[in-house]
Amino acid sequence: MEPQLLHSVTDAVATVVVHHPAKRNAMTAAMWRSLPPLLDELAAASDVRALVLTGEGATFCAGADISTLRGSPEEAQRLAVAAEEALAAFPKPTLAAVRGHCVGGGSQLAAACDLRFAEEGALFGVTPAKLGIVYPSSSTRRLAALVGPATAKYLLFSGELIDAARALRTGLVDEVLPEGELGKRVAEFTRILVSRSQLTQAAAKEFANGRTDRDAHWTEQARGSADTAEGVAAFLERRQPRFTWSVAAPE
Repeated sequence: MEPQLLHSVTDAVATVVVHHPAKRNAMTAAMWRSLPPLLDELAAASDVRALVLTGEGATFCAGADISTLRGSPEEAQRLAVAAEEALAAFPKPTLAAVRGHCVGGGSQLAAACDLRFAEEGALFGVTPAKLGIVYPSSSTRRLAALVGPATAKYLLFSGELIDAARALRTGLVDEVLPEGELGKRVAEFTRILVSRSQLTQAAAKEFANGRTDRDAHWTEQARGSADTAEGVAAFLERRQPRFTWSVAAPE
């Protein structure tokens, strides 16, 4: 099978799989290009309420396919940043499920997700210093916001890999699971996500990401939505709420 991004939708959760096992799921130029339109498609799908990004087999993503850097490193970086920004802008909750190596472009993609769950034994690294590459400013800021300036500098200056336990301590990942338990935990947690209000999630995602010009927009969305009334009624009636507000398409 050619290197590609595979995807499926089950129980309102879209799963995107980085599939290039011959090179530890390294991202080719074609794979970087294909991610933004795929995300647009999944964002517009009414049956998708959350997204999981993972890698084929025992590796998340070993970074960019180095062969893509031989032609135009600037173009390769532009494609990676466009894919990263599209993932960060996805309007529904996103979760990176990490096994094995999550390095370079793999860490770039994982950091662009809202949450990161990792299996014990996972290794993380941001490795442009090994190749003499200037890491993009937007990617550097996102990494520093996630783990703090000191850890971001440690990762970027050294290019060294850190284990899942250290990634958890620094905030690079949110949960670490024993070997064999990651899939079960991701399925359990995404069931929780899809049961919650998309209105709450979409507004919280923008606010947490630092957007400051949409307060009036979300006030109006809440006013026109039935989610609050449904949530209160369901709580009082001791039943599961049936939220109806949805993200129809990215804005």
